[in-house]
Amino acid sequence: MVSGEPLITGMAWSTALGTGLDAVWDRLIAGDSGVRPVPSRHELRNELAGALAEPPPGPGPGAAPGPGPGAGPRERQRALTADTIARALDDAGPGARDGDPWLVAGTSYGSHLDDPETRSLYAWAAEAARDTGIARAPVALSTACSSGSDALLVAARLIRSGAAERVVCGGADVLTDAKRLGHSRLGTMSPTLLRALDTRRDGTLLGEGAAFLVLESAEAARRRGARAYAVLRGAGSSNDAAGMTAPDPSGDTVVQAIGSALADAGARWEDVGVVNAHGSGTEANDDVETRSLGRLAEGGHRPTVFATKGAFGHTLGATGAMEAVAVVLALKHRRVPPVHSLRTPLPALALPVPAGAPAGIGPGIGLSVTLGFGGFNTALALERGPGHAR
Repeated sequence: MVSGEPLITGMAWSTALGTGLDAVWDRLIAGDSGVRPVPSRHELRNELAGALAEPPPGPGPGAAPGPGPGAGPRERQRALTADTIARALDDAGPGARDGDPWLVAGTSYGSHLDDPETRSLYAWAAEAARDTGIARAPVALSTACSSGSDALLVAARLIRSGAAERVVCGGADVLTDAKRLGHSRLGTMSPTLLRALDTRRDGTLLGEGAAFLVLESAEAARRRGARAYAVLRGAGSSNDAAGMTAPDPSGDTVVQAIGSALADAGARWEDVGVVNAHGSGTEANDDVETRSLGRLAEGGHRPTVFATKGAFGHTLGATGAMEAVAVVLALKHRRVPPVHSLRTPLPALALPVPAGAPAGIGPGIGLSVTLGFGGFNTALALERGPGHAR
């Protein structure tokens, strides 16, 4: 039995600007950024990073306390993930933990590069599931910067197929020495500021964070009278396999991923009201993304574009889920925050993008686009929810 489009009934995030959904959104609207100096024992191109505004606590009452100041990346990844999952389930309301929900969790590398005891990109998800009382073995995935978005895509498929009624899905990644050093040596780290979609773009700045969303079938949500923030109408992905880090400069596969998400949603580009761009601030990614969006807008329809990495840093495997939450909140509030540090948008974009002040948006579908290393491109098509499922 096919269960229809999944509803988003709960959300939580952990960011460099804090953890409250509305409190962080208000700071984004105000143009704030959580990117700040984070000292490193290594010589980096830049010590600016989006470290968490507050350390994650334990996952709930009666649980072990959160990691202390000297905790390693494995402990921080586990605590960050468990805390954010627990808050997403709490946000979904009474009954959200009933019926043994699924967990689909994505990360880029988690603690794998820095912790010699980390031998698996699955164990962190299993540990977080146990910490939050989820008995079912989780699904863990790693598709670079598209991991969080792909977790939502997989969750939507589980619900649509009838295999699951309720899925907690999202991504998490912690800031570590190896990740910062790697991006510094690759030359993808900005020596100045993360200026997404700007003519002055010169690289990204890393961050850490997590976001998890509770997706469930309309029937399951109706039975417990759950609120529906949004509907995940469609999802699409592609891979250009152009190289380990550089995307295909043509943008063909980015356009393909967006087209697949819209087709999956039964929608057209003309139905899109807002786009959350990947907006990493690197020259290669921003060029291909703005070129792709500009091609889609050639017919004359020009939805508003925004991006959040200047506020959060690039949170790698968490970014797709964090940006999905941002799109849901944009649809809820009918406006988007300014793109941090944006002064002169890239001409190829050819779409309205707010600089210096928030902007209102019209009705329609919200797109969230992620472009990961290895050519992973994922797009999510979201629609404002009906309030409470009936």
